[in-house]
Amino acid sequence: MSNAPPHSAIIRSDHHLLASMVSDGARVLDVGCGDGDLLAHLAATKRVDARGIELSRDGVAACVAKGLAVIQGDADTDLFDYPDDCFDYVILSQTLQATRRPKVVVEQMLRIGRNAIVSFPNFGHWRIRTSLMFRGRMPVNENLPDSWYDTPNIHFCTIRDFVELADEVNAKIVQAGALDAAGKPVAVTMPWWFWNLVGEQGIFWLARR
Repeated sequence: MSNAPPHSAIIRSDHHLLASMVSDGARVLDVGCGDGDLLAHLAATKRVDARGIELSRDGVAACVAKGLAVIQGDADTDLFDYPDDCFDYVILSQTLQATRRPKVVVEQMLRIGRNAIVSFPNFGHWRIRTSLMFRGRMPVNENLPDSWYDTPNIHFCTIRDFVELADEVNAKIVQAGALDAAGKPVAVTMPWWFWNLVGEQGIFWLARR
């Protein structure tokens, strides 16, 4: 188990929903784990065996300072080094759009993990559509804070796009959610097109068929 200290940081709303999908004591790999807030939260609240991969040196240093087992690595290339079924959950939080080959990354997540949990900004949100339609410019907001020439994001997608991707990689959607601009869950009973319109973030729990 991770020796991470008790976690007291304020947790992002999407991290709460992600954490609710993870079983107690599970083996977890967080790909693109940033400063380790989600991993630390899972280690403290779910007692998981927490591991992580992070591209930036600053992110790795922040994770190590929290007592987390995190290495420097790239989702596009380093997931191939892991054996099949070595984790119960592989998480990709707000990183899918920054990968060079998102489909391959999701396939590798489902190979090395029994479950894959993915969250991403929804490019189909009505505010983004409105910005493009009336301003003719790429949006800049809380979930997409960088200008188009500075952003690490190279593959934007919508919630509907991801549903189709899950089918292409032969994955079952175990649970899914969307968060609105206030970070609150969009009603589960609403159809996909409604999620695609009002959800600023999509969160999907996938498993192999």
